[in-house]
Parts: sequence; structure tokens; C-alpha cells
Amino acid sequence: MDEKTLKLLVDLHINNKRQGPGSDEIVREILSILKINNKSELEIADIGCGTGTSSIEILKNTNSKITAVDFLPEFLEKLNTEAKEQGLDSRIKTIEADMTDLPFNNEQFDVIWAEGAIYNIGFEKGVKEWKKFLKRGGYMVLTEITWLKKDIPEEIKRHWNKEYPEIDFADNKIKILEKNGFEMVDYFTLPENCWIDEYYTLLENEFGDFLNRNDNTEEAKAIVDENKKEIELYKKYKDCLSYGVYIAKKV
Repeated sequence: MDEKTLKLLVDLHINNKRQGPGSDEIVREILSILKINNKSELEIADIGCGTGTSSIEILKNTNSKITAVDFLPEFLEKLNTEAKEQGLDSRIKTIEADMTDLPFNNEQFDVIWAEGAIYNIGFEKGVKEWKKFLKRGGYMVLTEITWLKKDIPEEIKRHWNKEYPEIDFADNKIKILEKNGFEMVDYFTLPENCWIDEYYTLLENEFGDFLNRNDNTEEAKAIVDENKKEIELYKKYKDCLSYGVYIAKKV
């Protein structure tokens, strides 16, 4: 991706609460599954944190410390501002880094959390490389685009095979986790509201201002058109795919 396109994508997404499907409710549900509460003092890494909505929600519901990592300094700056405004900045550290070269120590974390981000390194590669950063008995929480049914219409299959060739069924993702020394704790999929209400609708509301800020250039229009196509395809084929939430324990 060239620098100009990346700058436009940052501009489109930075003002949104999330940079992908999810919700605060889902964050709290995961914490409940892991039996993490407001007394829990854990070391948590949020990899590919974006502007850090999930990091903030974890901090609000636990007494843990978070190391939040993203390669985009603009996103981290927004996270730091939000954490300071909410009085949570003493428990969060942000690091600008590539997830293929993380500056972590072995067995540093109780939880590794990555929502909609592990695809940047590849699911199995991420599981293998990040495992060493987890304490024994620690947890990996991943959300990953996942097929929900066997008979996938060609239109949506073609789109996602191009955008993310590793898209697969949950059984195969779970096998990867188990093969690499994890046992499954839970698995579920994000409901429709995590896509529509928490992400796509807010993104659509940004399109007009985004185009105006960028003088309606062809490059900006192309990004909007790509996102409109993805939204249209999701609404048409929402029974075929979602993000799977994979919660696994290092054994």
C-alpha cells in the first residue's frame, strides 16, 4: 500500500469509535468468559489496537495494565488522549511497532488480545509467534473473519478470497490453535449489530466529510466506493460470514 492511500485510510477511520466490527458489550462478554473482573491485575497486550476502544473498555472493567500496539502513530495519539481524559493513562502504555517485530519479553503477558488484526501477519503465523509472549496458562483472544456455512455464493467468496485468502471455517482455525499448544476456552461469532450499528453505519456517516476534506479526489472516491461495496456485500450475505471470537488457553 502506498503512503498516500494509507494516509487516506487513516483519515477515514480515525474519527470512528472502532476500525472494525465489535462492541463494548462483546469486550465485557469476553472478560466475563475469562473470569476477569475489576479486581483483576493482569498484564494484557492489545495488538493492532487501532484507536484503542477495546483497550479503554478493558481498563474500565479491570484493574489490569495494558500494552497497546499499533503501527499508526495517529491512532496511538488518539488512544493516549482518550485514556488521559478518562483518568486511565497510568495503566496503559502505547507502542508504535509492527506486529511482525514486537518488542515484548517471553512470558510477559497474561492475555494477548487482537481484534480483527491478526490477519495482517496471518492467523497461524501470529499464533506461533505471539505464543512465546504469553505466560503458561495465559489466554489468547482473537477475532478473525470466518465462514459460517458450507455453501458460499461465488460473489462473496470471490470478494473475500481476494481481500483475505486465509478466510476459513472455525474448525480449521481451532485446529491451528490446538496444534500450536492451545486449548479452546470458547468460540462464538459477532452478531449483526457489531457490524451494522457499531461499525458500518458510523463509517457511512463519515463518507461525506471524508470526501470534502480530501477535495473529492479520485483516490478518496475509490476508497469510499470500496467500503460501500463491502457494506453492500455484507448486508446481502450476512448469513455466510462474521468475525469469529476465538478464546484459547496456552497449555
